[in-house]
Amino acid sequence: QVQLVESGGGLVQPGGSLRLSCTASGTIFSINAMNWYRQAPGTQRELVASMYSDGVPNYVDSVKGRFTISRDNAKNTVYLQMNSLKPEDTAMYYCLANLAPYGDYRYHDYWGQGTQVTVSS
Repeated sequence: QVQLVESGGGLVQPGGSLRLSCTASGTIFSINAMNWYRQAPGTQRELVASMYSDGVPNYVDSVKGRFTISRDNAKNTVYLQMNSLKPEDTAMYYCLANLAPYGDYRYHDYWGQGTQVTVSS
């Protein structure tokens, strides 16, 4: 069984920082992409940052220069360093991993349960 567990969310003042983590566990053969999404109440889930196995990051325009995605492939973990946070960054943040489990060897999307980020004074 593959499981994704996120951590690191919380309440922070505008201009502050948070670091999210997401670890994939289970019998994993290979991980392709590890991405971060977010969803605020009443809005659609949006892709915030992505990183494929080549290590090249991609970001939505609204977070460029403020957020940094990184991966530790040895730990099957992806991070999202969020700096200069704004109230509009408030959302539930979700991790997605596109990976192939042992025994299956086909790539599937797996989601974490989400971690809340609230930016407020």
